[in-house]
Amino acid sequence: MRSWVRAGAAAVAAILAVPSFAEAHFQELLPSTDIVPDEGARTVDLAIVFTHPVEGGPTMNMGEPVQFGVLADGKMTDLKSSLIVKPFDGKNAYTARYKVEKPADYVFYLEPAPYWEPAENHYIQHFTKVVVDFAAGDGWDKLVGLPMEIEPLTRPYGLWTGNEFRGRVLKNGKPLPFADIEVEWTNDGSVKPPADAFNTQVIKADAEGVFSYAMPKAAWWAFNAVSEGPERQSPDGKTVGTEIGGTMWVHTVDMNPPATAAATAAKP
Repeated sequence: MRSWVRAGAAAVAAILAVPSFAEAHFQELLPSTDIVPDEGARTVDLAIVFTHPVEGGPTMNMGEPVQFGVLADGKMTDLKSSLIVKPFDGKNAYTARYKVEKPADYVFYLEPAPYWEPAENHYIQHFTKVVVDFAAGDGWDKLVGLPMEIEPLTRPYGLWTGNEFRGRVLKNGKPLPFADIEVEWTNDGSVKPPADAFNTQVIKADAEGVFSYAMPKAAWWAFNAVSEGPERQSPDGKTVGTEIGGTMWVHTVDMNPPATAAATAAKP
């Protein structure tokens, strides 16, 4: 995770201010599905947890979100009243349920309360999005207008394992050149990274704020573009910085080898 640690000597401060992604924090906003089926209840459950996805924790305590809503058919709907407190690993987290009424791409978004991280001496606030499709196929690239936001250049659902996700990092609505992007996935315990460096993948955007990454495993994947935000008062009254992030979650699915082989064999 990026760290802007103030030290007495300028040389020491310069060393300590180098971004470190070994302990990256990720704001989860995970729906029960990224594609709502034609048949069934058409409800989407969302889990909202602030944690370290690859390591499975630790989980951080969330304050009351500033805003939570959905953008669909060009209309933004406030869903904050649907949030339900549901502790996870003994820390404050949230859930919500949304009823899909008509075909559209639904861009769910969250502005969490700033989180005070004493170990890094700054606040963390990651503006987070996820897209859920219901029989639409368009609207997935619509922008919410968050202070930090990833504009998807790849449709962020219906993705196979190994597909490449492309996005553009926007800060205050403008491309952020050479932005740092952290990448993690929701580890189900089946993979043990051989070293800490494998927990968080780190990539940089180009001069236009564009980045790409090929996802090697079926899972929910998070792309979190980070930058410096506004100064705030720490709990002890000191002026400190804020790490702001624009996070987007996308889901990948494995192709089914037996089904693929059968389909190939059935061809004339």
